[in-house]
Amino acid sequence: MIKVKIVNLVVTTDLKHKLHLIKIASTFSNVEYNPEQFPGLVFRIKDPKTVALLFSSGKVVCTGARSITSARKAIKNVIDSLKKIDIKIKTRPILHVQNLVGVGKLDFTLKLDKLAVKLRNVEYEPEQFPGLVYKMKEPSPSSFLLFSNGKLVCTGTKSEESMKRCLIQLIKDLKKVI
Repeated sequence: MIKVKIVNLVVTTDLKHKLHLIKIASTFSNVEYNPEQFPGLVFRIKDPKTVALLFSSGKVVCTGARSITSARKAIKNVIDSLKKIDIKIKTRPILHVQNLVGVGKLDFTLKLDKLAVKLRNVEYEPEQFPGLVYKMKEPSPSSFLLFSNGKLVCTGTKSEESMKRCLIQLIKDLKKVI
């Protein structure tokens, strides 16, 4: 079985507290807020290096974490920052994983042009992008970027276990056609 390293985790949570984004934006230097472009405030966190999108409803999307522990730490950093300007979050946020992104390498190379013909649910336009996109519905919805040197990117799963099941299915699907 190939080893896949998680390189990005996207989580959501609800702080259950309305947020005054203009006040937050005018206080912190590590934020961007341009409501004409995007309704959320971009809150950049140094440790762990992540980005949290804060919405006035209290909803938060955190991206860039490499583990649930670092995502939790990033959300805690945001809450601690908000406390400094008298925004007291009373609830302990529950994190919901929305997407995992993992990278890995197969122990064999791929002929992408042949795979594009033999596999279903693929997109392959080598003039546009050097990889093949393979979309999978079972065992869970996911997408793979496959490269001729055997490197791959997996996205769309919500747990490492789900990602492992999709990788097993990917290898079965590839072995049927190569």
